[in-house]
Amino acid sequence: MPIKIPKGLPALSALEKEGVMVMDEAGPTFQYHRPLRIGLLNLMPDKINTEIQIARLLGATPLQVELTLIKTSSYVPKNTSSEHIASFYHDWSDIREQKFDGFIITGAPIETMPFEEVSYWGELTHIFQWTQTNVHSCLNICWGAQAAMHYFHNMPRYLLNEKAFGVFSHHGLDSCSPYLKGFPDDFHIPVSRWMEMRRTDIPPGSGISVLIDSSETGLCLLHDPRHHALHIFNHIEYDSTTLADEYFRDRDAGRSIHLPRNYFPGDCETLHPRNQWRGHAHLLFGNWINRIFQTTPADLATIGHPEV
Repeated sequence: MPIKIPKGLPALSALEKEGVMVMDEAGPTFQYHRPLRIGLLNLMPDKINTEIQIARLLGATPLQVELTLIKTSSYVPKNTSSEHIASFYHDWSDIREQKFDGFIITGAPIETMPFEEVSYWGELTHIFQWTQTNVHSCLNICWGAQAAMHYFHNMPRYLLNEKAFGVFSHHGLDSCSPYLKGFPDDFHIPVSRWMEMRRTDIPPGSGISVLIDSSETGLCLLHDPRHHALHIFNHIEYDSTTLADEYFRDRDAGRSIHLPRNYFPGDCETLHPRNQWRGHAHLLFGNWINRIFQTTPADLATIGHPEV
């Protein structure tokens, strides 16, 4: 089934060229079950590419998804045109009375900054709390996952000696988890971060389970059932060239950056990288959407009611 996205969003034409079934918001609804409402709080500076990456994965599932793009009300994005933001994004303050089957919070390029110094941290804490009553299932990515673990569990972060940057081998730890359905024991995921959270700091009795980790880069995917959330510290949603774009951007700006590991063929930056994670990205997002479909209330308005 197609993903339903705002009319005119650049992701529409990009995904159509890739063969992804998409429809704009003016199109008809084809399935008997209502579309799943997924909100995307997009904190990334390159909003259009992030929209495409997330919509590609949501649109590959057999279920119809209605994607709502959201931004914080307390911060004005600087790297995306105001016309694009005005045309396609809703302030969280304007949709806070609505209910969502799923909600995604992306990473943000503010990783080494203390959470409390982030200009929109106060609003984000309200959003985290709001997800507990207005969202059936959350997926927090990279900085978004770190922020959620800090807010809900007071987990500390640690600065790495060098950036964890490249494509690293990961291991699935719970083959019975519905979120890891179809995953092999070992697989590759892109990593791009300066900070880490550690297993030893997971609070006892929190109910958190580690679903994916890496011997090289540590924790990757956590299941947090008490807050009906998945927290993924790495970027399984990335395109083939996203790490290359980050590498050349930082190198050309004179920032300290090493070649992404296990990425360019033969470590030759002039060769096109091979995507080793695409299938697993589709699996994870497909499993998440399928789990939402199986467990979300039929009546959207009853999301957040403890008796449902």
